[in-house]
Amino acid sequence: MRIVYNILVRLYSLSIHIASLFNNKAKLWVDGRKNTFEQLEKKIRAELKDDEELIWFHCASLGEFEQGRTIIEKFKVQSSRFKVLLTFFSPSGYEVQKNYKGADFVFYLPIDTPGNAKRFVEMLPLKAAFFVKYEFWFNYLFQLRRKTIPTYLISGIFREEQYFFKWYGRWARNQLKAFKHFFLQDEKSKQLLTQFGFTNTTLSGDTRFDRVYEIAQNKKEFPLIKLFAEGAKVLVAGSTWEDDEELVISCRLSVVSFKIIVAPHEIDEDNINQVVARFSRIGKCLRYSQANEQNIKQSQILIIDNIGMLSLIYQYGQVAYIGGGFGDGIHNILEAATFGLPTIFGPNYKKFNEAEELIKSEGSFPVNNISEFETTINKLFNDKGTLSKASAISKNYVVNKKGATEIITSSIKF
Repeated sequence: MRIVYNILVRLYSLSIHIASLFNNKAKLWVDGRKNTFEQLEKKIRAELKDDEELIWFHCASLGEFEQGRTIIEKFKVQSSRFKVLLTFFSPSGYEVQKNYKGADFVFYLPIDTPGNAKRFVEMLPLKAAFFVKYEFWFNYLFQLRRKTIPTYLISGIFREEQYFFKWYGRWARNQLKAFKHFFLQDEKSKQLLTQFGFTNTTLSGDTRFDRVYEIAQNKKEFPLIKLFAEGAKVLVAGSTWEDDEELVISCRLSVVSFKIIVAPHEIDEDNINQVVARFSRIGKCLRYSQANEQNIKQSQILIIDNIGMLSLIYQYGQVAYIGGGFGDGIHNILEAATFGLPTIFGPNYKKFNEAEELIKSEGSFPVNNISEFETTINKLFNDKGTLSKASAISKNYVVNKKGATEIITSSIKF
């Protein structure tokens, strides 16, 4: 199976290299990995002192980084001797956080070939390694285990349908033995691992709750967006795709008037232009990068054309629509919930515990079509009691779920 795995990894790398000829994101993926070893070795030698210890955190992308961030910052506060190496698989994470001050070294992770993994692990004086949520690279795990470097999974989540737990998953499951401990989000994951002999687990919860709670408590304000939202009913549509946007547009045409802040999932120039054209059908549309005190007052739809603001923009809405539910799956609903916004999303939410739990408590509302969306929007915007109740449920849900960071960091002793 290891041979098959390595072949698949190389085929994946080849496909990305081919795609980089005409896709900018793929080009970033390829270019960002050029000379990684040379640059990393040079920085480590120059900046890591003999009495300092290197801890490695790996995240797939931006969402996973937000889950690992609270752990990184807690360790940094605990001891000045810790230095952090942060790696990303995706440009969506690296390009946004390459200057993150909480890490001492930020790099793309070299593709998971046996040679790369061995070189990476052997060249670094690692004290410990942390993988976030579900990023499993088997050659790296093999080398970490071979070198007896303590390796942890944080905010981990497992499901029966994963290949680890299939009849053909024995080899992949064995690779999980590289982890010294699993810090898990839910009881189902814990039971599943226990069933297959992994008892080195702790039900710690999801560190995202700590992160979004922290964001809400230390929020930064945006005067122009505050001016846009002042005195209006505002729907914040976050991480949207075309299907989501068309749903919002159709609803805006047929129900009570409200302003919209749209933060598309993809913010390349071509997509932003398409989003602007799309929403211009229903009202005066403005890009945030072109906003000023005069034109923002005249606009009904504000398009956020940058990355990094969405988690704070929710503070200016009363209701949030979360994108992705008509595609591969919904995006982060906790960033909205922490500000007390009820969340609406499409039908593909089954893999997200927080969505299931908030639906049951009536803090979130799934919709399958425009008719259901219209009904939900009307009820939330026109019934103060319903809005107030859903808002309180959402906010309290986050407050009651925080604490994973403390559980994890207090359990790990270096």
